[in-house]
Amino acid sequence: MQKPVQEVRGPRRQHRRMRRVDRQLPYRTGVVQRPCHQSPEGHQRQHQPRYGTDTEPRRLEERMEAVLEPCARQGTRVITNMGAANPTAAARVVAEVAHRLGLDGLRVATVTGDDVLHLVEGTQLPLLDGPYGAATANDLGETVVSANAYRGATPITEALAQGADVVVTGRVADPSLFLAPLMHEFGWPPTDWPLLARGTAVGHLLECAGQLTGGYYADPGTKDVPDLARLGFPLAEVAEDGSFTVTKVPGSGGQLTPATVTEQLLYEIHDPAAYLTPDVTADFSHAHLTHLAEDRVAVTGITGREPPTTLKTSVGYRDGFVATGEISYAGPGAVTRAREAARIVEQRLRTAELTVTEARYDLIGVDAVHRGTGANSATAVEPAEVRLRVATRTATHLQARRVGREVASLWLNGPYGGAGVTRETRENIAITSVLLPRELVMAGTAVHLTTAGGPKP
Repeated sequence: MQKPVQEVRGPRRQHRRMRRVDRQLPYRTGVVQRPCHQSPEGHQRQHQPRYGTDTEPRRLEERMEAVLEPCARQGTRVITNMGAANPTAAARVVAEVAHRLGLDGLRVATVTGDDVLHLVEGTQLPLLDGPYGAATANDLGETVVSANAYRGATPITEALAQGADVVVTGRVADPSLFLAPLMHEFGWPPTDWPLLARGTAVGHLLECAGQLTGGYYADPGTKDVPDLARLGFPLAEVAEDGSFTVTKVPGSGGQLTPATVTEQLLYEIHDPAAYLTPDVTADFSHAHLTHLAEDRVAVTGITGREPPTTLKTSVGYRDGFVATGEISYAGPGAVTRAREAARIVEQRLRTAELTVTEARYDLIGVDAVHRGTGANSATAVEPAEVRLRVATRTATHLQARRVGREVASLWLNGPYGGAGVTRETRENIAITSVLLPRELVMAGTAVHLTTAGGPKP
């Protein structure tokens, strides 16, 4: 028996294309990642109490409007961590969308318990990293806004066992979203480490969607990938013993080869022999890839052992304000004028005695990534245009706004020819991590079931 699972992410048009294989898919999984400065869940919840689910309030609704009807019609169950900020509110939104689509009776499960702020705030838990001078969670004081633990597959399997058609979770390790339906379908026990490691490998390969089928792998002229504009999403066909084959949507763009699988298998892996997850410590060091046919690769040799006794927990804290300002220069002497503009802003901020804790003055296209390498190069070809980017961190919003105004003033008070000024200020929510004993986290995990069209919880 084989059970295909598939990762779902990306624009709505891609969801429509995937309907061609819906009848073969008992599960779809959606993974959502957010920029670090926006991800701390507590901060999002404060600003989006209605949805509290994503950086774009409409994003969850748009995705559900695209996939719920075909999934319900074909019996495909949906598992997603799109409820990261507020899974209860997210499940309510999913139920409302289902009701609007005439899908009353659809069962939506919420997995809660990732919010562990009460277990972290004010404690002596060591920070894995963090701001200068802060060694423990207590050192962050009142700046802490959130603490969310990464949980594993077990609560999702409980939701599936209760009959959920859609499962919405808070923080869950991405591979666990894929491991859970395999544990549910095959009855894999939560202590069979080799099986859990193979399911985790399935999840790790699928979690970044098009990365497995040539996205991010592509390097035109060196590693050509056909038809990237129609990049197909991957799916996995998994047997009860955990052996599996990865492939992609038939007729779609991209490619799936041992090379693309190798790159994704190593993606974000610190130690291939010890990939730490909440479910298992997976060992990919003896993985073997077999190219079965075009866009079909079999993966074997995965094993595993007990997971860590602690769970990684992301801690969000207020870390001042970030100000950015940009201006473009073009034509002869563009780089020289942009460097003079940077020097002017730096001096004006110093003269104004504006306190900045960090500052960057980048010429995009010259030295924004390779810091300093373009500054004194005698052989470099002068670019036809360049964009100055000033980025600073300040203690207050008022100071941050001042930085943007100084960049804007270059229009009339700096070198000639500046144009296209933009500026932005925002509060910076930084993120650090602690490790919590898993028994403390799991004690607070719960599954709630809501029925579309039924009484509101």
